Amino acid sequence: MTVINEADIVESVAEALQYISYYHPPDFIRHMVSALGREASPAARDAITQILVNSRMAAIGRRPICQDTGSVNVFIKLGMMVRIESDKSLQEIVDIAIRRAYLNDSNPLRASILLDPLGTRKNSGDNTPGMLSVELVPGERMSITVSAKGGGSENKAKFVVLEPSESISDWVVKTVQGLGAGWCPPGILGIGVGGSADKAMLMAKQAMNEEMDMLELLKRGPANRIEELRLEIFNRVNELGIGAQGLGGTITLLDVRIRSFPTHAASLPVALIPNCAATRHMHFDLDGSGPAEFRAPSISDWPELVLDRTAGNYRQVDLDTLSDEEVGSWKCGETLLLSGTLYTGRDAAHKRMVETLRAGGQVPVDLTGKAIYYVGPVDAVGDEVIGPAGPTTATRMDRFTEEVLAGTGLRVMIGKAERGREAIEAIARHKAAYLVAVGGAAYLVSKAVKEAKRVAYDDLGMEAIYEMRVEEMPVTVAVDCRGQSIHILGPAQWRGKASNV
Repeated sequence: MTVINEADIVESVAEALQYISYYHPPDFIRHMVSALGREASPAARDAITQILVNSRMAAIGRRPICQDTGSVNVFIKLGMMVRIESDKSLQEIVDIAIRRAYLNDSNPLRASILLDPLGTRKNSGDNTPGMLSVELVPGERMSITVSAKGGGSENKAKFVVLEPSESISDWVVKTVQGLGAGWCPPGILGIGVGGSADKAMLMAKQAMNEEMDMLELLKRGPANRIEELRLEIFNRVNELGIGAQGLGGTITLLDVRIRSFPTHAASLPVALIPNCAATRHMHFDLDGSGPAEFRAPSISDWPELVLDRTAGNYRQVDLDTLSDEEVGSWKCGETLLLSGTLYTGRDAAHKRMVETLRAGGQVPVDLTGKAIYYVGPVDAVGDEVIGPAGPTTATRMDRFTEEVLAGTGLRVMIGKAERGREAIEAIARHKAAYLVAVGGAAYLVSKAVKEAKRVAYDDLGMEAIYEMRVEEMPVTVAVDCRGQSIHILGPAQWRGKASNV
């Protein structure tokens, strides 16, 4: 019988959550470096470069890779010869660890979990509760996998029950093509096949935390049906031309991981969950000898890449002197370097602004001719102006776009991923523009912020409105004032070209 103390579980899980907030898994870095070498699209190469530069900066600075530090997923395989020395449930123990990790003074992590999802949706303030899965297995150890899952990729989870004769690959490819870029490719697909609805979804979530080996699989070839299916999906999805951040390119997937389980003769349940460029997970065992120990990776694991904004066709933009003529001159796919005043605002802030406008009131900040950034930053520490501050998925703001543009005089929006048809039409109608920053480069983006202060909706926490002053913040014109979208033009240009790289 192995006795494992509550304190050892808490310390291990809390330290693991801190660790994965700033260290990408080594296998992810290897696959990203390979993707950079194989990618042919200049826009996608720039996005991958930013992600890798951001990853190295986060590792050195020990600050979050992404501002969305995720919902916590903990998978425990509990040996049946293990006794946990505690008067608490495993859920309570895990939540204590999450609370400790997310409220860490030296590296606070953003709390994103909302209580009472059907009612007030109040933020828990400490990112609890975690999503816990426990399996009883033979043995005298406790095996734990910890992951932090961002909302943008989690929102793209899909499930279907196919007829047994239908093609899994066809469904996956069609589904990924319809996901848009909100899951922040390049990334990983976790797929669960068989079991039941709940079993398939659990397997998909577990699969994405397996070690990546696609580079090796491409070299040696498949050894079984699952590996054949992995390669088929990998190649077909990359042929779609979606590319990094949906800008168009030859690398959309880094790996495909699949788990299967016996199922009913009349069913073929299939679950798909993508994991984004902020892939964060780790595995460890507890054997009763104390808490787990985590060794920091060597910084030499990361390539030393340089983002040279003096070379290339980058346009300097002063946000404080924006004119209709300047915004009208921006072209879809063009890279801009933004300097000046920038306001933040995402889901909750937009909802309040629209409610105020509908009631005949005025929004709390003057957005006339200004730019708004869809972001919920991490709290700053030390001498930081602001914590990691990458973009959130802009599609969620589509329902508010027409009323905000019409009611405030807003000229520019910044986020990640594509806009829907209704939002694109509103942007063209108001001669506005939508720009994208790179999702998965939050720490890098935060270094462009030179001043920041909350100016409205303080009670919304990370969703409050900030006024920021930025210097040379890199963005790409995603929807220009004529309604052209890079998320339509880019993939169309690169579709079918992956096999030529």
